[in-house]
Amino acid sequence: MMPSMTGPLAGLRVIEFAGIGPGPYACLLLAELGAEVIRIDRPTSGGLDTAVLRRSRPSIAVDLKNPDGIEAVLKLVETADVVVEGLRPGVMERLGLGPDECLARNPRIVYGRMTGWGQDGPMAERAGHDITYAALTGALHATGSADKPRNAINLVADFGGGTLFLVMGILAALHERTVSGQGQVVDAAMVDGAASLMTMVYGMKAEGFWHDKREANLLDGGTPFYDTYECADGKHVAVGALEGQFYAELMAGTGLSFEQYDFARWPEMRAALTETFKSKTRDEWAAIFDPTDACVAPVLSLEEAPQHPHNVARGIFAPYKDGVAPRVAPVFSRTPALPPGDIHDAGQDTTQVLERAGFPADEITTLLDSGAVVQR
Repeated sequence: MMPSMTGPLAGLRVIEFAGIGPGPYACLLLAELGAEVIRIDRPTSGGLDTAVLRRSRPSIAVDLKNPDGIEAVLKLVETADVVVEGLRPGVMERLGLGPDECLARNPRIVYGRMTGWGQDGPMAERAGHDITYAALTGALHATGSADKPRNAINLVADFGGGTLFLVMGILAALHERTVSGQGQVVDAAMVDGAASLMTMVYGMKAEGFWHDKREANLLDGGTPFYDTYECADGKHVAVGALEGQFYAELMAGTGLSFEQYDFARWPEMRAALTETFKSKTRDEWAAIFDPTDACVAPVLSLEEAPQHPHNVARGIFAPYKDGVAPRVAPVFSRTPALPPGDIHDAGQDTTQVLERAGFPADEITTLLDSGAVVQR
């Protein structure tokens, strides 16, 4: 895989230490936005993460317990702009690949660190997952049904609070480097990002517009005009008619007549909407509301979403393997992102990566013979 000549990040080189979840997804985004990302895998690993998160970037297998392997990685760092790692605090330091060592070799390096709890604090060494990070920020408490918190799969902390804040931090540090000429460490913690995503909710609570319980608020199912409803075929529609003019179109489309903020009649309104939506199939309701601004949409399955005309028109999904894959967002006018690339197995590109990085042939042979690196 040669460096990308397209995408807004073309010309940027990233060294990624293989991990799971938000770190690999961040590197997928960077790669498909045009950066040359080199993933460093373990020699015994078939790839630590879900296969699709390993797409679009070459893999080099390195024995990080071998001093020659460590030295080879540091030579790659000398040629790079960014390092991304997602191990527990202290692991990279013990390997001799922490920020101090990397910045000593390359003072301009941006060293991105992805963890759940952050590099410090009383829980920094603890294990966790999206649901536990969301739990400590209030995000989980605010999500779910009235009787039970329920996580929004792993979008809140892993990929929202983790990946996207890591990418933002890296790009911000790269911009700052254009002024200072110096690299720095980006400490991206999923718990930090998940809390930041709750900014509006905390603000609404402080202003008295958010009750600290579920299904009691404007955006959490507490209102009958911002919720989902089952249809005659067992499928659902999503209703988000918040503004008055949109609510009027909801009433017109359903044939109902309720004052939007007649709170005493909300239970009656919800019951009426429930009964009304069950009178037609989901797609029949979609046909009724599609030409309107009622903010009513069909709830599409993973099979259906890639076929929706709007998603097709914008090219949101691309053919991939035996199905489809979402393309990287957003859309750029002059430097389009790359389509989803191939999945590279651990160590598949070791020799090619080292050659491109300027390692002499005899040095590559020595590294291979010693087991410091592995070519598969």
